[in-house]
Amino acid sequence: MEDFYMNTSLDGSFNNSNVTFSFSDDTEVFFIRDVLIYIIVSIGLPLTLVAIYALYLLVRDDHVAPIYVINLLITDLIQLCCMIAWPARDISHLVTLIFIWIYHHCMGASVCFMVCVAMERYLVIAHPLWYRFRRTIKSTVAICVVVWVLPVFMLAFPNAIPYFFLLPFPLFIFFLVGTVKALSASISVPSDEKRRIVGTLVLVLLIYTLLFLPLIISFLVVGIESLISPSSFPVLLSPLADLLLYVFMKKGIIDKFLASVCCCRMDSNDVSRMKSNDTSVHQCE
Repeated sequence: MEDFYMNTSLDGSFNNSNVTFSFSDDTEVFFIRDVLIYIIVSIGLPLTLVAIYALYLLVRDDHVAPIYVINLLITDLIQLCCMIAWPARDISHLVTLIFIWIYHHCMGASVCFMVCVAMERYLVIAHPLWYRFRRTIKSTVAICVVVWVLPVFMLAFPNAIPYFFLLPFPLFIFFLVGTVKALSASISVPSDEKRRIVGTLVLVLLIYTLLFLPLIISFLVVGIESLISPSSFPVLLSPLADLLLYVFMKKGIIDKFLASVCCCRMDSNDVSRMKSNDTSVHQCE
C-alpha cells in the first residue's frame, strides 16, 4: 500500500515537484486503519446524509447558522467518500494522488467551516444588533464559496499546511472567551439559545483540540508526513464528531440536557451555601 508524502523531493516511483509516493510494509498499521475506516464510513455516510437534509429544512432568512454546518457536513461527506478508496490495493498512483488532494482540500475546508460556525455563534451573543441586520443567506453563501476556494492556496504551498491548520486555534479560544464574557450583557438572546451557543463553541474547540491538533503537532515536529499513518487516526473520526453539531442546531433534547446540567450545578451551589449557613449558625450557638 502506498504512503503519501508531500515534500520537495523528486524521488519515488511517482512524483512531481510537491508529491512523492513511497511504499510501506507496515501491514498491521494499515489493517487497523482499514477497519477504522470501514466502521467510520458505515456509520458516518447515512447519518451525514440525514443530518444535511434535516439542517436544510432549518435554513431561513433569520437563521443562517445551519448553512455553515451543512457545508461542514458536505466536506465530511466528501472525506468519507475518499476514505472508501484508501483500503483498495489495486488503484493507480495518479488516482490515489487525486483522492489525497481532495481529502486535503476538504479537511482544510472543514476546519474553516468550523471557524465560521464558531464566529457566527460568537456574533449572535457579542454583537446581536449588528449581526441581525448583516446576516443574510446571500452573504452566508458568499462566505461559504470563499471557504471552499481557500484550501487551494494551502495545497499550492505544502510547507504552509501545518500553519494553515494551526491558525484557527487562537480564533476558537477568542470566540469562546468573548462569548462567555458577553453572555451577562446579552438580553436579546433567550437562555436556552445561550446554552446551545456556548455548547456549540465548546464542542467545536474540543473537536479541533482532540482530533486535529495531534496531527498538526506531528506536522510541526516531524514535517508533513503521510495522512495514512497512526498520527492521522484521530482526525479520521472528525466526520462522526461533526455530526454532534447537528444536535446543537436542533431544539429539544439538547436543551433539556443543558438545562438539567445547569440546574444540577445551581442545586449543588445552593446545597453548599445552605451547609455553610448551617455551619455558621452552629458556630454562633
